[in-house]
Amino acid sequence: MAPTKKIIAVASGGGHFIQLLRLRPAFEGHQVSYVTTIDGYQEALGGARCFVVRDASRWDKIGLLVMLLQLLTVFIRVRPDVVITTGAAPGVFAVRLAKFFCARTLWLDSIANAEEVSMSGELAGPYADLWLTQWPELERADGPVFKGRVL
Repeated sequence: MAPTKKIIAVASGGGHFIQLLRLRPAFEGHQVSYVTTIDGYQEALGGARCFVVRDASRWDKIGLLVMLLQLLTVFIRVRPDVVITTGAAPGVFAVRLAKFFCARTLWLDSIANAEEVSMSGELAGPYADLWLTQWPELERADGPVFKGRVL
């Protein structure tokens, strides 16, 4: 049996988080810590470890800094082997932070982005070890890649 990995699974609230939850079967047998922006999602995780970080957008620079520091604290506590995210802003920071912790990263662009890659995907994707899109027409040579619809 393969050794247990420490996974940080990151998503903003709403659809991003719902899509992340659909990946839960892939996490079985591993230590998973979830990070989201909405307090109260812990109940949907069946007792899994969950951290809540500040929600912020590109127009809230102070909020983004607070979010980054909160994520850094989570990373120091968890020391992940793998970081998986469906976006948005916390996922961008998580992919970038993961490199400092030598963690492998996966960015899964939202299924809602059917006509173009998300802005968060454009920011984080080039830094992810694997950058996936769920729409074959959005696949590009420089990423993201299409491996099928997973959500």
